[in-house]
Amino acid sequence: MSKHHYTPQPLHRKLRGYAFDPSLSLKIETSDFNEVTYKVPWEDDLAPGPRGEYVEIIDYDPTVKDAHGEYGAFYKGVDLNDRYILAEDGLTPSDSNPQFHQQMVYAVAMKTIKNFEKALGRKIIWREKAWGSIRESYVERLRIYPHALREPNAYYSPAKRALLFGYFRSSPSEKQLHMPNSWVFTCLSHDIIAHEVTHAILDGLNVYYNEPTNPDVLAFHEAFADIVALFQHFTMPEVLKSQIERTKGNLEDQNLLGQLAQEFGSAVGGYGSLRDAIGYFDEEEKVWKRITPDTSEYETVVEPHKRGSILVAAVFDAFLTIYKARVADLKRIVADYKGNNEEGDLHPDLVNRLAKEASKTAGHILSICIRAIDYCPPIDITFGEYLRAIITADCDLVDDDKNHYRLAFIDAFKRRGIYPKGIKTLSVDSLRYPEVDIDARSSDMLRTITKFLKEYSRVMKFRPKRKDIFILTKVHISGDNTKSGLHEKMYEQITMNEDFELLTGIMTNDSFAQFGMNPSSYTKEGEPDKPTFRITNLREVSRIGPTGKKVNQIKFSIVQTARLMRNDDGTFRAAQGDEEYLRFRGGAGFIFDLDTESLKYSIRKPIFDPNDHTRLDEKRLKRQYDYQYDPEMNGMSELERYFNLNRHTELQEPFALLHNH
Repeated sequence: MSKHHYTPQPLHRKLRGYAFDPSLSLKIETSDFNEVTYKVPWEDDLAPGPRGEYVEIIDYDPTVKDAHGEYGAFYKGVDLNDRYILAEDGLTPSDSNPQFHQQMVYAVAMKTIKNFEKALGRKIIWREKAWGSIRESYVERLRIYPHALREPNAYYSPAKRALLFGYFRSSPSEKQLHMPNSWVFTCLSHDIIAHEVTHAILDGLNVYYNEPTNPDVLAFHEAFADIVALFQHFTMPEVLKSQIERTKGNLEDQNLLGQLAQEFGSAVGGYGSLRDAIGYFDEEEKVWKRITPDTSEYETVVEPHKRGSILVAAVFDAFLTIYKARVADLKRIVADYKGNNEEGDLHPDLVNRLAKEASKTAGHILSICIRAIDYCPPIDITFGEYLRAIITADCDLVDDDKNHYRLAFIDAFKRRGIYPKGIKTLSVDSLRYPEVDIDARSSDMLRTITKFLKEYSRVMKFRPKRKDIFILTKVHISGDNTKSGLHEKMYEQITMNEDFELLTGIMTNDSFAQFGMNPSSYTKEGEPDKPTFRITNLREVSRIGPTGKKVNQIKFSIVQTARLMRNDDGTFRAAQGDEEYLRFRGGAGFIFDLDTESLKYSIRKPIFDPNDHTRLDEKRLKRQYDYQYDPEMNGMSELERYFNLNRHTELQEPFALLHNH
């Protein structure tokens, strides 16, 4: 026997925290399950803060005085490698201990990141900086400030690549629910943390999704972040069991799993939660009521949070439909045995089985919703396109939809009046994006792309570190001294050939010049009169479905931008000099199948008119202009003013406005 016993590195680090927020630990009926233990991936090099591979907690409070009487002070960072803290599974939950606040945001952030990585089949990389060399533009860690604001707000800052959490004095609508004038910390709410981390991840996955080009874009950002926060609750066994037991397995009844940001909503003066996914509290009758789907809301509601709640409710309804179908046999067995399943408590064994089915279903729904991001157009997303992405992504990974997940999604979206444009019927076959039908053997462009992407895949297999992935991907897009990159390879194909326009949705003819296509480093040097475009989000993907099916893919996007001014007669022209302009974008997202070595999908949103490739898509352009410049259409006067002030820059802080309650 060897004298030296090898102890393998732990897979997880256990950290205590709140399942919802501190307020539920003060209620007898919820205190037993509100304090949970998060299992986050073990980081061997985790530094005090905590500061790990993905995130860095910086606990700076600008509103308190330091030892010298100056405003602005740092709280000491928690050391999660301290042996006493490790022995106790982290610090004891406490709303008065800044080090626990740091532990809480770290635990939930890492849990959210890992859920994304599992579903997407690749590592999360934060949105890059827009300046400097390739190495300088890499953002290694998302910065998280638990006490950044003395106000009832929390938001992701694209400009700072950071999460800023606020804290404030409560003004509750119900004094029974919350003590007046007590401190409320947004960094102690699982839902708010998960929500903000999701904003940051989505911004890294697609930078153009924070440009409000139609009513759905910012609403989608909000809804998607809520969906992730909501379904993460279903991974907490004790919470799930308690709510199933309380509702006798009927998750359509009022329950904590369908609510978000419980304490925050109560403390700022609203009942219950900040947003309810499946119901609301009737102030007149003082009872909770189930939301009845209303198909007219999608046509009339434009405020991002309210519009986003339509999408959240649709996804939650799809979950409920699937869950009820999966547990129908269990409930029938109990009903037959008892004669009446409405009376008495559920048997503990049944609670466990129902909880297992609910957790499995919710996990599938969460993964489907996250995977669908790769199948969305790179710009100007709509809820209908997200439904198509959900269906397509699931068809790619799951051959036999025996539990009818896809039909549940279709029905839930239909009941809320969400219909994709450009399809003939609301069926799975119609909703699924068509596969590319151009034979690579007869297309110079596809042969060139195929050869390049195979080489990219070969290189990526030996570069598991996130920074290496980022740097090598940038080199493969832009090229180096020895090889041309994907941008150059695509650029070489710009002729009048039909394949290129058909696949990319960008203009390749001489008409583009009149529309002020955005000049940038992506323009081929020495040929400024050629069309410009940008390649983004080049990533290798390896996913495994619930039945064991594996897909190996590469995805990337191509985006073209026109800078336009609106004439008095309603037509558009290229902006000149310092004129204020509107950015109008088009392009496509590509999914390349490594197993068949073929381009499988081109998910287009063309910049040109589908019937005339020499003209911009004026219908979509007019819709975008009307939405961005008409307060009655966007429902947010702040948004309209923000556009007026930021016409020539990227919209840097949309979430600060959206989350300022």
